[in-house]
Amino acid sequence: MPNRLAKAKSPYLLQHQNNPVDWYPWGDEAFEAAKAQNKPIFLSIGYATCHWCHVMEHESFEDDAIAELMNEAFINIKVDREERPDIDATYMTVCQLINGHGGWPLSIVMNADKEPFFAATYIPKEARFGRIGMRQLIPGITGMWNNEPERIQKAIAQIKKGFGQTQEFKHGHFPGTEAIDYAAEQLAQSFDETHGGFGAAPKFPSPHNLMFLMRQYHHTGEQRFLDMVSDTLISMRLGGLWDHVGFGFHRYSTDADWLLPHFEKMLYDQALLMMAYSEAWQLTQEPLFKQTVDEIATYVLRELTHSDGGFYSAEDADSEGEEGKFYVWSADELKEFFLKEYDFVASHFNIDEEGNFEDEATKQKNGTNILHLTAPLNAEQQEKWDKCRAGLFREREKRVRPLLDDKVLTDWNAMMIAAFAKAGAVFKNSDYLNAAKSSWDFIQNQLIHKGQLLHRFRCDEADIKAFADDYIYLAWAALELYNATFEPEYLEKSVDLVHQAIEHCWDAELGGFYLTKDLTDQALGLQKQIYDGAIPSSNSLGLNLLLKLGRITENEDWLNLADQLGKLFSSELIRSGSSITMGMMALQFQMHQPGEIVVVEGNGNNSEIKDFLNTTFLPSMITLWKSEDSAIQNIAPFTKFYSSIDNKKAIYLCKNYSCEAPVSNLDDLVALLSHRKQSN
Repeated sequence: MPNRLAKAKSPYLLQHQNNPVDWYPWGDEAFEAAKAQNKPIFLSIGYATCHWCHVMEHESFEDDAIAELMNEAFINIKVDREERPDIDATYMTVCQLINGHGGWPLSIVMNADKEPFFAATYIPKEARFGRIGMRQLIPGITGMWNNEPERIQKAIAQIKKGFGQTQEFKHGHFPGTEAIDYAAEQLAQSFDETHGGFGAAPKFPSPHNLMFLMRQYHHTGEQRFLDMVSDTLISMRLGGLWDHVGFGFHRYSTDADWLLPHFEKMLYDQALLMMAYSEAWQLTQEPLFKQTVDEIATYVLRELTHSDGGFYSAEDADSEGEEGKFYVWSADELKEFFLKEYDFVASHFNIDEEGNFEDEATKQKNGTNILHLTAPLNAEQQEKWDKCRAGLFREREKRVRPLLDDKVLTDWNAMMIAAFAKAGAVFKNSDYLNAAKSSWDFIQNQLIHKGQLLHRFRCDEADIKAFADDYIYLAWAALELYNATFEPEYLEKSVDLVHQAIEHCWDAELGGFYLTKDLTDQALGLQKQIYDGAIPSSNSLGLNLLLKLGRITENEDWLNLADQLGKLFSSELIRSGSSITMGMMALQFQMHQPGEIVVVEGNGNNSEIKDFLNTTFLPSMITLWKSEDSAIQNIAPFTKFYSSIDNKKAIYLCKNYSCEAPVSNLDDLVALLSHRKQSN
């Protein structure tokens, strides 16, 4: 019989609707039941495409005996971390305080006032390898709850104190170029010269790190930074992290050489990697980078796109109860399918008769293979593989597909909008721009109710008030749409969204964006995030927007907020910049002579200038386009002083709102930019 999750919209909660565990969704009913029955709460936080969440479900939550113990001892609550990042952020901080690490599934035991006293990640059914099991944990918690309440209160007090300390930031001076250089050297020290990427296994794509290093190369001219980026992007694209048959990147690699991934595919990874590969192509013109952008787009538009334009969240790692089963192949399967082409596929994609897929838990090979390349294919090999791949893709489509998490999240969609806008501009691809605009329209039509931006849409229902990430990422998406199209309404929307982010999430006393200012579910207090994880934090990206839009609009208040934000997180930015690379990009912009290019349209063809501005890597320049009937001067007041010359276009290169004499052709603009870079 379905439990209380049956009416949920979250695919993750719906996965658990038939568990024998009597799950509650997060809400008053659960907390009132905990108080009435004098029971602790077992809070389980995960997401629909989480492999170890599936493992814990199969081992414990589907087990009648364990479920009976849980129902007797606890009020049990399920939360989708992607729907409620605020709840997840609070209790993940607790887990990291207690254990020194975090992850999902996140397992919390707390009282009815939402105050935690135990935290763990995955818990096996039975104790093993020094890890407590559910069968042992539950009676242990029950005994402590009934017999040692003072011990629980002491643990709660210590956790609350520790949590409060995580939100005590040491104010300092606004960081300078020394912080940028230190962050770049931190990454350089951890760079894997053999396989690309940073650090040891597991390896995450972290495209914002690569975007930061591309800017460092641009500003310093040091080739090593660009080499680190190129080596990493090539290694990821050749490895098993990339789906060579159906395209798209898997979540992360469990090994150092990008072979064995966790097979889930997340929308945000596709978005941020599309941006990184687009920018890398701008700097290198490497054909593989453009090919990767095009193939990511193919995957997203084919598998992750709502019929009305929004983008779905993810695809699962598991199918038929096994991780990666949809993606891997035995040598015999490939021999039977390819016949004549088997030797070509086997030699180039490293097919092993015994298999190369090693189970992460058992470390045993299971006889199947993850396709991966040792070197890029040449043109002839690529043409042959394209034919082989098309057939293999059709064959794979006969398999049971992994679960599609079809909820539409505002912040993740905003990342994909920004990526399609940038790729559309860089590669002059109208289909990509149209995809960005369609998702933008989807959000405007479906995720705004009575002027309130919402976080999640699924099954024709939008819900959950927006968080800081939603406002700030959507403002970024609007800015990228403006950069790609020069349609001023997008710039106007970007400015409006930053206003909303400040209104709903800014700390007026100390500065910085709270994830949310709604205290209803924040029993331990409000949180500000600065460190960039799989995606950049709201404060990290928010610093970029305040600096750029503050300059565009001549809004001194926003520039003061940016200064306040930088001073609030000064210690973190200076000491740990390699973990805040989106914030480092804001510092790069601010510290490396930011400027504006103002193009005033005249008679004649303007496409050459637009193409140059879209395809050239200009990270410290803001570009504004003024036409005769343009509303741009209402947003950027300083542009009203600039006009065409004798009805011919005029291009102004400006710094600190002071512009050099205008030029009217591309060659002169290129010369001005070159001189400016040399003089910095």
